[in-house]
Amino acid sequence: MTTTQKLDTATAAELRALAEQAGRDLEEASAPDILTWATDTFGERFCVTSSMEDAVVAHLAARVRPGVDVVFLDTGYHFPETIGTRDAVAAVMDVHVITLTPRLTVAEQDAEYGPRLHERDPDLCCAMRKVKPLEEGLRGYAAWATGLRRDESPTRANTPVVGWDEKRQKVKVSPIARWSQDDVDAYVTEHGVLTNPLLMDGYGSVGCAPCTRRLLEGEDARAGRWAGRTKTECGLHG
Repeated sequence: MTTTQKLDTATAAELRALAEQAGRDLEEASAPDILTWATDTFGERFCVTSSMEDAVVAHLAARVRPGVDVVFLDTGYHFPETIGTRDAVAAVMDVHVITLTPRLTVAEQDAEYGPRLHERDPDLCCAMRKVKPLEEGLRGYAAWATGLRRDESPTRANTPVVGWDEKRQKVKVSPIARWSQDDVDAYVTEHGVLTNPLLMDGYGSVGCAPCTRRLLEGEDARAGRWAGRTKTECGLHG
């Protein structure tokens, strides 16, 4: 029986147990070793997701598995710099970039729900433009990788390097969960990894343009996302 056939017949409980065991076994492992485990275990049923804030995880995964799928959500609200970063990653890295789009264009959403839904109901906007497209885009995969780090925010402090995504019933891999921002910066410098130009223009974290602003002095990296609201996550990770 091939790996794909085994994954096709594995139950959610078996995949969850696999993820939880790997999370314990790989807690102290390096990011490349974590990704090697993921690509060896899941093969073509594994992908990397990227917001194109930077291409660190995509770069790490491509070194382990050239041609790896990199999934990007084009919400229709991205900064031009983010789209440019996606295009550059597709052009210069040994990855297969897959762009997901929502069911409705921004204009269609405005017509159906009214303009500036992101101001009136940001959770609904994120659900339609991020969460739902990702759920549909991940259907062919058994595991997905993210760039989540524990130092980014209190809500991410307990991120496992390998865990179980209960919402999507998939294995979730966070190979740089234990990294600091200094680790990311050092990797980018050492390997010349592509980063979003906005990170050099006062932005600490890059999301959709209407809901992201530059940081004020002394703010943490994600303070510019949904500023002035209690919202801290789009729904992709919690």
